[in-house]
Amino acid sequence: MCGIVAYVGPRQAAELILEGLRRLEYRGYDSAGIAVRSDADGGTLHVIRCEGKLVRLEEAVRRGPPPGTLGIGHTRWATHGRPSERNAHPHQVGRVAVVHNGIIENHLQVRRQLEAQGRTFRSETDTEIAAHLVDSALAEGATLVEAVRCAVRRIEGSYALAIVDARTPDRLVVAKNASPLVLGLGNGEMFAASDIPAILPYTNRIIAMEEGEIAELTADGLRLEDAAGRPVDRAPRTIHWSPLQAERGGYKHFMLKEIHEQPRAVEDTLRGRILADRSDVFLEGAELDDDAVRAIRRVVLVACGTSYHAALTAQRWMEAVARVPAAAELASEFRGREPLIDEHDLVVAVSQSGETIDTLAAARLAREKGARLLAVANVLDSAIPRAAHHTLYTHAGPEIGVASTKCFVAQLAALLLLALRLGRRRRALPDADFERLVEATLRLPGRMRETLERSAHAPAVGRRFANAGNWLYLGRGPSFPIALEGALKLKEISYLHAEGYAAGEMKHGPIALIDRNVPVVAVAPHDEHFEKMIGNIHEVRARDGRIVAVTDRQDPDLAPLCDEAFVVGETIGPLSPFLTVLPLQLLAYHIADLKGTDVDQPRNLAKTVTVE
Repeated sequence: MCGIVAYVGPRQAAELILEGLRRLEYRGYDSAGIAVRSDADGGTLHVIRCEGKLVRLEEAVRRGPPPGTLGIGHTRWATHGRPSERNAHPHQVGRVAVVHNGIIENHLQVRRQLEAQGRTFRSETDTEIAAHLVDSALAEGATLVEAVRCAVRRIEGSYALAIVDARTPDRLVVAKNASPLVLGLGNGEMFAASDIPAILPYTNRIIAMEEGEIAELTADGLRLEDAAGRPVDRAPRTIHWSPLQAERGGYKHFMLKEIHEQPRAVEDTLRGRILADRSDVFLEGAELDDDAVRAIRRVVLVACGTSYHAALTAQRWMEAVARVPAAAELASEFRGREPLIDEHDLVVAVSQSGETIDTLAAARLAREKGARLLAVANVLDSAIPRAAHHTLYTHAGPEIGVASTKCFVAQLAALLLLALRLGRRRRALPDADFERLVEATLRLPGRMRETLERSAHAPAVGRRFANAGNWLYLGRGPSFPIALEGALKLKEISYLHAEGYAAGEMKHGPIALIDRNVPVVAVAPHDEHFEKMIGNIHEVRARDGRIVAVTDRQDPDLAPLCDEAFVVGETIGPLSPFLTVLPLQLLAYHIADLKGTDVDQPRNLAKTVTVE
């Protein structure tokens, strides 16, 4: 997940690009750079790159602003190659500079081919092959757009690319496949960026590029073509947003925007971590060698709130996929006793911000007791990652809404990857079962998009039950943590009383609460627990309870029992939480919106709990 800004026009490019990068800094924190073409000496590329946050690039540019009206910029979150100046973008090869967002899956193969032709690589990144491919085609007489066209035909994977050529003074070229890129049409100037807010101060006329497209931008306009090289005539959209609305992407609330960003958050968290042949998982920054994995006798996951529900879900994956005993602990309780922890424990501290005070204290306690500590966090170099031996970052981007949605599913994705990695190293699953699980994991973003589309009736369901003051959420197996999470979301933003329970515990007390005024949300995918969930639903109906079911396909035994139902996309049982949580988030959102609460900033809550 990286941020790109590109400009051609009459203005000095450097400061304009920097301003755009400031608006995209959430997309990458570990390095940044710009390349500006100057007319001096017949055309010179001025490339400035810095490791670290964007402020370091800003300081470097202020010391010597590169002159020129054509340029590209980038802010990086590392996937291939550690954070460093030499791995920062733009990558310059000869007369060409390139910035890139995405993963080039066949980069090793192409790199070997280029090295055999005598080309030398200076970075560890996948991106550098694109610069070499374009430079090579230019050397053979191609125009810049022809050279980019040749290059992308040899690239497999996802990319948003912006390219400038020292000998092409009046234009730049961009290309897009499976990574976001928008074009901005100004008055005598043109822009490209990973997201609209980066360029909205300069133009509100926007074209969103589609898969496989290439665009050639000049100050006077653009030429857009499809993957086959055919011209594309697409009218720009006019964006009527205030600055705040621009950040919300046109959604009424940040939370709703972030719910719909979840497939991309999972995609970005998985990207580059499941190897191309799908036989292994690579977790840069969270690698455990074979000896360390064999030494693990137990996995203990510590977390708070929504992160705790992710940890409860992951506990099951650790046992089922990695075949290692596991326990999920509330960090506030863990730190409040004398836990039996030693060097044979892997303690996983899960926090969106990486600053949650109870989780930080629990992590430090575990490390003091000799445990190996691994952090799962969304914010680079935050306190919990700094305290840990290893860190597995989620790639959710900034989450503004206090009630977490996309950070939750990104945590699920990261924890699933960890379970897969441990399971592979421990040889806990037969190869066929591992491959099946990996295949299903890679399909999750598509199934999530399908589920969000299928849940379009959530506002109507919310209206039907908005006056209910008490709710019960039930689930079994992997659906139990999702019942807890669904209830928490409703409590957080609508201020209604809701409780999540393991459905098998219903007869041990909660069944006394049920009457016609208490909606019961039953999370009931078709897994090994489905028949028992049907029994629980019959028990609710026998007491006049109203059922809102979340399931994964129409079922003649379930449908007659439901007042309302959400049918999510299908996946294998252990992965159902990625899908079943989505309609519960939407239901909570629409009920809160109907009640007129402050959805993004609910009362008494803060995004990050940093005080006790």
